[in-house]
Amino acid sequence: MQQRFQPFTRLAAIILLVIGCLIVLRPFLAAILFAAAITISSWPLYLRLLARLKQRRTVAALVMSIGLTLLIIVPLTLVTWNIADNASGLYDQVKAGLGSGTLDPPGWLKDIPVVGEAAYTYLGKLLHSREELLNAAKNMLEPGRRVLLGGGMVLGSGVAQVSLAVFVSFFLYRDGQAILQALASGMDKLIGEQSVSVADTVSRTVRGVMYGILGTALAQAVVAAVGFLIAGVPAVALLSVATFLFSLIPVGPPLIWGGATIWLFNQGSTGWAIFMLVWGMFVISGVDNVVKPMLISRGSSLPFILVLLGVMGGVLAFGFVGLFIGPTLLAVGLGLLRNWTAGAA
Repeated sequence: MQQRFQPFTRLAAIILLVIGCLIVLRPFLAAILFAAAITISSWPLYLRLLARLKQRRTVAALVMSIGLTLLIIVPLTLVTWNIADNASGLYDQVKAGLGSGTLDPPGWLKDIPVVGEAAYTYLGKLLHSREELLNAAKNMLEPGRRVLLGGGMVLGSGVAQVSLAVFVSFFLYRDGQAILQALASGMDKLIGEQSVSVADTVSRTVRGVMYGILGTALAQAVVAAVGFLIAGVPAVALLSVATFLFSLIPVGPPLIWGGATIWLFNQGSTGWAIFMLVWGMFVISGVDNVVKPMLISRGSSLPFILVLLGVMGGVLAFGFVGLFIGPTLLAVGLGLLRNWTAGAA
């Protein structure tokens, strides 16, 4: 009797152990998944660096981790600080303008069809009436506080998650070869001959999506920064990072360079506004049509709807790093499904 129930007892013990491990690692799951995606994507670069450093794994892993810190954590931290500094300056300007009664709504508001004139009149009346302004402020105070706190928490948690991901990636680089051998052995026992094909599909898909999404976002951010600098748009660093983040969302970058174009028109710089419009349409957004197919062709393409759902669902599930984890997980699932259906056929 004892021998007959022994396999079920072992299985129950293993399931409980796995559940316990997941509960312990749950707060760090997003960072671990992000670190795994980064490590898989940059593994060929790590192997070349390892060969140059004469197989000194710790030194090579440290160099890769420092590189990730300089490429990801430092810019993200600077942008977070820049947002806080600009928000403080904007608050001071608005407060001074309200105190002196010189704050007026923007002139371009009147040019909006149908509702522009009414909106300009109402906003002007609101800004010059202390009583109405105080009533509006009371109604907007709590929602505004929630938005600011939520935005600060997202940025702060994003820096913390990315920092933890870089820390975890050091160990994944250093012990990656041993981890790969253990995974290969485990997958071979679980799924047999298909383990090599599944591992190849996962690694190829992760690299393709990470190269396609992050590479395109980085390229769009760089060309956007060049355009902003040429046109004289302020807060270039902030707008460039915003372009990078919005590039992860389909049809996202036009919201940034379009806003810059409207700002230039409002400032009376019609020529630079036209330049920004042309630059945005043909250069910034054009990168998406040229660079992404070149990069993502190395892996598995992801349909538009899955990219959108992956970004939105990833943020809801994992926070800031979900921008990258969500589409990657969906792409891996889609790649494995395609591999399975092709094998079945």
